[in-house]
Amino acid sequence: MAQTPQQRRANLKFQKEQEARMGKSEDQIKKRAKDAPKSPISPLWLVLLAFVVFGGLFFEVISRIFFR
Repeated sequence: MAQTPQQRRANLKFQKEQEARMGKSEDQIKKRAKDAPKSPISPLWLVLLAFVVFGGLFFEVISRIFFR
């Protein structure tokens, strides 16, 4: 059975992670995992939320200035 492109990418990612672990103790591996906290919200959603909030605020200010 041939690998799909998605399986191939997953296997390459797993291989790179395993090679990065070679020769390191468990403490070093765990410390590295704790050092990089991940945001619960993706940057795309943050940009979209900022656009909605600040875009609405911007249009509200423009409408109050020009269309009293």
